[in-house]
Amino acid sequence: MRYAAIDIGSNAVRLLIADIIENETKLSFKKNTLLRVPLRLGDDAFLDKKISEKKATDLTKTMLAFRNLMDVYKVSDYMACATSAMREARNGHKVVERIKQLADIDITIVEGKTEASIIYANKMDKVIDRKQNYLYIDVGGGSTELSIFSDGKPVASRSFNIGTIRMLDNVDQEETWQQMKDWIKQYVKKYKNLVGIGTGGNINKLFRMSAEKEEKPLSFTKLKELYNHLNTYSLKDRINVLGLNQDRADVIIPAAEIYLMVMKWASAKKIYVPRLGMVDGIIQVLIEKNT
Repeated sequence: MRYAAIDIGSNAVRLLIADIIENETKLSFKKNTLLRVPLRLGDDAFLDKKISEKKATDLTKTMLAFRNLMDVYKVSDYMACATSAMREARNGHKVVERIKQLADIDITIVEGKTEASIIYANKMDKVIDRKQNYLYIDVGGGSTELSIFSDGKPVASRSFNIGTIRMLDNVDQEETWQQMKDWIKQYVKKYKNLVGIGTGGNINKLFRMSAEKEEKPLSFTKLKELYNHLNTYSLKDRINVLGLNQDRADVIIPAAEIYLMVMKWASAKKIYVPRLGMVDGIIQVLIEKNT
């Protein structure tokens, strides 16, 4: 049995096809195929408040390819979610209808809190020590999802319109940064000694660049050193010298800035990077739905 997850983000679109493993007591999954297409829908949505015809066409072609792959892999259930860019685009729902007609894929445009809940559906108990309080941070192209975990459970969650594409396009708002700071400070008073948990493609890449061992946290100091190191290179050299993908080389700088700022406000000295994301959460949601 196979399930598929589609994440239509502001920077990239992802398809995860997962094999569902049936144990005696529970279902789990193993990643079979993961595809990432850097469409950058956020450039349209955040600047023009609509998805351009070119990007709508590219997205439709991508969904057609995903539909064909799901058919070939004999996927028995799937879920497709669109996040910040499609939330803000005035024509987001029209694009969704077009994809339904041409690619036969149902897409749900999810709100920020729903996005956060899907991401941490990833069985966070595998990562969390119940004795510790955590600040969960997921940085995307259009939004940052924050959740406070205490006693192994989420106790507060909020989405903020701060993301890497917004920052590159200079459409992030100072007011939103202040709201995020105030929200964090509010919970720092109640939940002491917060430790970060970071998800998203950029923090995964930063963690790999740090050469830290798997399951070990990345310190605030090491993350700051990595950020400073990356900033000494031009965009061209981050691609040609450091070997970053073109669509990663620009967003990794604002992403590091967001993680560092959130950790600073939360007085978090370290962050765990479990390499989980939206598509993993969607698969987990499908498992729970079908159990």
